Amino acid sequence: MPIEIEKKYRLTELQRDQIIARLAALNFPSSPTEFETNVIYRNSTLASENAIVRLRRVGDRSILAFKKRYTSTSAIKHQLEEETEVTDVEAMALILMHLGLSESLIYEKRRQTFHYAGTEIAIDELPFGFFMEIEGVEQDIEKAENELGIADLRAIEDTYPALTQKYGKRKGDVIEARF
Repeated sequence: MPIEIEKKYRLTELQRDQIIARLAALNFPSSPTEFETNVIYRNSTLASENAIVRLRRVGDRSILAFKKRYTSTSAIKHQLEEETEVTDVEAMALILMHLGLSESLIYEKRRQTFHYAGTEIAIDELPFGFFMEIEGVEQDIEKAENELGIADLRAIEDTYPALTQKYGKRKGDVIEARF
């Protein structure tokens, strides 16, 4: 059972630029910026279990994920995450709808990913702001924070779906945050 462990921060544009410059100065390997479209599917059962199903499109790839968040008082969140690549995204969307799940949120994101000491550091831009996620085991997250000199940054608990719910625009039954 794969558990995703991550810490998320809201950034100003200046903070984002400073962190990217620091990551580059430290020679952390990175990927090119990718554009994603994320569709969140829900039903009453998923909502009662604090879970979602997400269908993500990145370039010509599509990834289906099930996520279930565990309650915690820590700024580092833990959640069950099962993912698989999907070859026919339109067929998968229809299957999800036939299973009683409906589209509830759509959000777009630009992401650049860096790697350091067992962590994945994602610098994200969404229509409602800039964010950084550090994913890995807790001790590696803390090591990356120290290396980046971000002790003054406050972590946030909100997920991108929760932020989309808050800042997105309603179009029919779906809330969207698009560029």
